[in-house]
Amino acid sequence: VQLQAFGGGLVQAGGSLKLSCAASGRTISSDSMGWFRQAPGKDREGVGCITNKNESTYYIDSVKGRFSISRDNDKMTGTLQMNDLKPEDTAVYYCATGPVSCYSSGNYYRYWGQGTQVTVSS
Repeated sequence: VQLQAFGGGLVQAGGSLKLSCAASGRTISSDSMGWFRQAPGKDREGVGCITNKNESTYYIDSVKGRFSISRDNDKMTGTLQMNDLKPEDTAVYYCATGPVSCYSSGNYYRYWGQGTQVTVSS
C-alpha cells in the first residue's frame, strides 16, 4: 500500500485546512486510518483515527471539536478537516493505515504517507 498525504500549508490562527490521504496498491477498506503529527523537537503523536467501516472516530483531547476525520473507501481516500487552527497545531502531519482497529500509537501502523507540513501563524 502506498499512501500520499497532501493539503498542508501556511494558515493564520483560527483558519482551516483540509488534509487528504490517497491510497493505492490495494484496498484499505479493511484497515483503520490514523492521522499523526510531529512537531519540531517533539515526539510523534496520534491526532485521531477512523475505523475501517466509518463506524467510529477517535481524537486526542486537544483537537476534539476542531478536527474531523472521514474516509471514502470506494475512492480509497481519507481526510482530516482541521478548523480553528492554533499555533500549537504546527507540525508535519501523516496518514497511516494497517491495523484493523484504531490505536493511538503509530507502532501499530504498517503503511505511512510521506507527511505534509502544516504551519499555523499567530
